[in-house]
Amino acid sequence: MRFFVLSLCSILIFNCEDKQSQNKSSVKTIDSTEVKIERHTEQTDTISEDTTEEFLLTKDNTMEFFLQYEKENKENKVRIVTDYGNIDILLFNETKFHRANFIYLTKKGYFDNTQFYRVIENYIIQGGSTDDRDVMRKRRFIGKYLLPTDTKRGFRHDRGVISMPSSDIDNPYKLASPYEFFITLRDVYQLDGDYTIFGKVISGLDVADRIANVDTDNSDWPLKNVYIRRVELLN
Repeated sequence: MRFFVLSLCSILIFNCEDKQSQNKSSVKTIDSTEVKIERHTEQTDTISEDTTEEFLLTKDNTMEFFLQYEKENKENKVRIVTDYGNIDILLFNETKFHRANFIYLTKKGYFDNTQFYRVIENYIIQGGSTDDRDVMRKRRFIGKYLLPTDTKRGFRHDRGVISMPSSDIDNPYKLASPYEFFITLRDVYQLDGDYTIFGKVISGLDVADRIANVDTDNSDWPLKNVYIRRVELLN
């Protein structure tokens, strides 16, 4: 009887150890890229806790925030600085939330070292995003939010306007992705009603044309990165 009890205990212990081993081996494997991101996030969180608490934009506070922000921040001209030259933009006061959003991100330095990551000759250049981890981290400390479309101001997708694409997520209302923008290089009126036009190029449209002529891969991403070195206020 004692031998049977001891054997039974041994079996139970072995089974417990075996389950622990299985649990350890079932932990999701993380590639080197994800490891770097996680480590960077941990370091950033520590820094954030040691300094002042960051304000984050969310779907619940975005509209109220920009309603106040646009009243206190009236700038409406910006310069996009690239290695191909400068593109000067006039932001429309009529689309106040989108203007305020672009000014806010400019002042935050978000666009610095982002890229024109989708370029199509005689169609559009699209920028404001990148696969750079530092830029991804910037977004974490600005917030996760979308903007509503504002398409009934009488603007059309003429050559040289700046417009805001919709988010890639499940998005039946085509809410705008606030960190990205595109500049049209010809009249593309089929986009009217779906995307918010919030400004126009007032200088440097030839620069946009040059960017659109670079070599790209099958997904329209330039083979050689086209960086937005910075976006700066002009007034």
